[in-house]
Amino acid sequence: MSDCFHRPAGTGALYLGPGDIYTWLVTGEESDGQYFALHAVVPPNGGPAPHVHTRENETFYVLDGTPSFWLQDHWVEGKPGDFVNIPMGMLHCFHNFSDRPTTLILTFTPSGIEKWFEECLERISDPSMPIPDNIDEVNGRYAATGARYGIEMFPDTPTPRQ
Repeated sequence: MSDCFHRPAGTGALYLGPGDIYTWLVTGEESDGQYFALHAVVPPNGGPAPHVHTRENETFYVLDGTPSFWLQDHWVEGKPGDFVNIPMGMLHCFHNFSDRPTTLILTFTPSGIEKWFEECLERISDPSMPIPDNIDEVNGRYAATGARYGIEMFPDTPTPRQ
């Protein structure tokens, strides 16, 4: 059984996502494989290509900003306090179409997907470093490695803006 713990702000592992910065909040190792949660700072135009998770459910809680979520076949614009649930097997993505950063909490159940992120993303130590415009590069790594983790990328799926 996992132990209770406190992770002070700014102490989780940091990774560069597809134009985003992700901070690990709790890993599968720390939750006995039950869940994985991360904090995401998504700059303008950040976010992954449409994809499907076949091994885990994903949730989003919007802390700040107005991220947009592609849910199967339509966009939903989020606002602070909104919650989005993505059951495994559902096509989705998120994107920040606004001109300012948005922040989200993502949770995956069960855990395991953090190993995919660790393989695909660059670990960093300074959260104030400039976020590179590497969305296409990261999405390419996602597509190349996703099958091993039960993730299928759909970068060419049309996702028209609302």
